[in-house]
Amino acid sequence: MRGLYLHVPFCFHKCHYCDFYSIVDALGRHEQFVHRLLRERDAAAEAMGDTPETIFVGGGTPTLLPAASWRELLAGLASSIGPGLAEFTVEANPETVTGELLDVLVAGGVTRISIGAQSFQPAHLQTLERWHDPENVARSVERARAAGLRRVSLDLIFGIPGQTVDDWADDLARALALEPDHLSCYGLTYEPNTPMTIRLRRGDFEASPDETTAAMYELTRHTLALAGYEHYEISNWARPGERCRHNLLYWTNRSWWPLGPGAAGHVGGVRWKNAPRLSEYLESSGLPPITDVERVDADGVVGERLMLGLRLIDGLPLGVIDELLATGGRGSTRAAAIAKHEDAGRLERANGRLRLTETGQLLADLVLVDLI
Repeated sequence: MRGLYLHVPFCFHKCHYCDFYSIVDALGRHEQFVHRLLRERDAAAEAMGDTPETIFVGGGTPTLLPAASWRELLAGLASSIGPGLAEFTVEANPETVTGELLDVLVAGGVTRISIGAQSFQPAHLQTLERWHDPENVARSVERARAAGLRRVSLDLIFGIPGQTVDDWADDLARALALEPDHLSCYGLTYEPNTPMTIRLRRGDFEASPDETTAAMYELTRHTLALAGYEHYEISNWARPGERCRHNLLYWTNRSWWPLGPGAAGHVGGVRWKNAPRLSEYLESSGLPPITDVERVDADGVVGERLMLGLRLIDGLPLGVIDELLATGGRGSTRAAAIAKHEDAGRLERANGRLRLTETGQLLADLVLVDLI
């Protein structure tokens, strides 16, 4: 098994843009959750096989778990940490990063932390219903490095209603001043049925104009390139050697196993999600209830490999493109779509690879939907 993903659903507040499974738990079920998570890991051990190359703990807010719960969880996961583990990431909210917690994480084998900064502007955080003090981002980075976590990533969001290009330039500058090893910069997405989308439809605010969002993305590419970061995926930049190995599993269509309610997995062409209901999860035994099972056929595998592989800035080798177009039942249709987007300047062939152009990166959804 290449990767292991653990989902910790607890949050102290549900951010309005987030569509990941998360809950505000008033019942104090952290300890019960950790026990169940480890029992699930034991039940999945045979299916998982070898120890993973990467582990990623997301949420929710994983760092909302107290240090004692993390100590127990990491001790229980010790058998999943073999000599081949290349990366162990934990997502963090700046309000929950303490020295004690970081010491526990480092002692338990965590090698990388991803801090959800989102913005350094209080007004834009408020629009997102994201409740943290922007000054705590710098404190979190400082504490992480003091604890021995060398690899630090920051998440930022652009295209927030009311955000200007100058605001975004300031966010980038403040993030770069912290010298992160990795930056994820996401355009705000209005996911169905999130409070943010409901507020938009209700007319509480107007979405950022497309031209403003495009200007922010172009500024990101220019600013981070000058700062020495490699643009390796549509929304991700890294210093040399600091690409997120776990997320590369997703984009290269490799296998990973999910643990925890709401966690999604992919093994050998089968995708599924653990049922996103904490109470049902805690009451179950062995492997948890699952939902959204999809067995991807040969043509679906081709579509996924094209869609995911072309998100990478380097794209896919032309030889791989030829092999994929020769597989499944839509080779001629996909070849025509590729030609159409090449003619429109959204795809290009360079250095033996097919990749999105800079214009294509801005319009990636338009391109990739034709290739699925």
